[in-house]
Amino acid sequence: MSVSTMIEAPIKALTEMGLQISHPVHYQQTPEELTAQTIERGAGVLNDTGALLINTGEFTGRSPKDKFTVKDELTENTVHWNDFNIPLEPKYFDQMYEKITKHMSGREIWVRDCYACADPKYRLNIRVINELPANSLFAYNMFLRPTEDELENFTPEWHIIQAPSLHANPATDGTRQHNFAMVSFSKKMILIGGTGYTGEMKKGIFTILNFILPHQKNVLSMHCSANMGHEGDTAIFFGLSGTGKTTLSADPNRKLIGDDEHGWTEDSVFNFEGGCYAKTIDLSEDKEPEIFRAIKPGALVENVTFIEGTNKIDFSSKAITENTRVSYPLSFISNALEPSIGKTPKNIFFLTADAYGILPPISKLTAGQAMYQFISGYTAKVAGTEAGVTEPKSTFSACFGAPFLPLHPGKYAEMLGKKMTQHNVNVWMINTGWSGGPYGVGQRMKLGYTRAMITAALEGKLDNVAYEAHPVFGMMMPMECPGVPTEVLNPRNTWANKEEYDAKAKDLALQFIKNFEKYASGVNEETLAAAPKV
Repeated sequence: MSVSTMIEAPIKALTEMGLQISHPVHYQQTPEELTAQTIERGAGVLNDTGALLINTGEFTGRSPKDKFTVKDELTENTVHWNDFNIPLEPKYFDQMYEKITKHMSGREIWVRDCYACADPKYRLNIRVINELPANSLFAYNMFLRPTEDELENFTPEWHIIQAPSLHANPATDGTRQHNFAMVSFSKKMILIGGTGYTGEMKKGIFTILNFILPHQKNVLSMHCSANMGHEGDTAIFFGLSGTGKTTLSADPNRKLIGDDEHGWTEDSVFNFEGGCYAKTIDLSEDKEPEIFRAIKPGALVENVTFIEGTNKIDFSSKAITENTRVSYPLSFISNALEPSIGKTPKNIFFLTADAYGILPPISKLTAGQAMYQFISGYTAKVAGTEAGVTEPKSTFSACFGAPFLPLHPGKYAEMLGKKMTQHNVNVWMINTGWSGGPYGVGQRMKLGYTRAMITAALEGKLDNVAYEAHPVFGMMMPMECPGVPTEVLNPRNTWANKEEYDAKAKDLALQFIKNFEKYASGVNEETLAAAPKV
């Protein structure tokens, strides 16, 4: 039985928003109901484990060039306007709001009340309005779920309205093309149209928290995963999609706090979300047992195909996209920490998928190097994570999350630097990318080796080993590590042609230096001194 049988849908509030209610409002539906409704409408199928499979349509990833932020009195001088924070005149938002409420009027709609931020001090109540039941299931999985008692007096602070079948008119709506995600901090609302990709809802909320928490609450918001050991030692993993953030944090020997988005307060780290949104390309039970086993009734799997003649997912298939995904509640992970709040971190890991095969598989960073690497946010964009990306490509994404940072990257970096120093945190760089040569020549670092390196760092087994400095980037490379062949620890040793390695290392270093130019005026001498040497 769904909550909707006990608590009336907030019809009055929806009407006040401008929605004309003439069809059923599906309020607070259960995963079972939403799954059944999706199948009834021919919009999804079940796989052999009972998970719901959908195709998100034209868009199978985020579209960063089509995300807009309203430029008004609140944001004009606070938001860092750039290629990710694209300004939108208020009139276009108002116009699209009128369009989307008219579009949703007279239709079946799915409404979900939920919230973000596991720490009650920072809780953000959200009302999500969808035109598809599967998208409401995503909201159920990914955001935190109020109790029945909490729903009795639930007041939303923010709204999300997603209407995949509503297309914008670029000629009159201020958009680039027919799809859009519009954020208004003044109206506390996110409008999404022309795309059925569920991740736009998740990243919309992440974006607004990246404004509210640092700017108004003195809490560092982070694009990271986090877990906690049996002794209460918290570890944080920074990295963009495809670098292993979700995979590496799902450690059966540690409690998972969350896989993607967190806040760091004076004395804790808390999850923003109530679920995980994991990539499934090449997923196997051997490599990633927790994620593999989470694909069961209640999970929502996106853009995968079946092995021919079966209803078993072909995890190797990129027929629709390489950005195949599954969302599921945090409780599907056997070792999830609930409530998802951990202590101050002892170790921070920067994950990068270095397509050039230059950076060491594990290295230890000084405070200055940590700040330099955090602001640089170097990785390789892995195919399929964003619309239009078909092969790995090196990129720099400030704070490992530039597309979601409304403020200047220096603000987040400064907050992180203070916390690292205050709490004497170990900072490690982990290259989950290539070894023995660049992409196309070398091999991707084995997951088993990466896990062994991280475990060694967490357990203090790298505290007393010998280190050597990387000749160009300066980070300290351990000369031995339990469970890892010694020859892979120094990347230069893995290349057949050492001179070619040296040349490529210099090329990459120059890319770092050029990228950092735009931040140089806003950082301290310690950070500047940590630049690679060429």
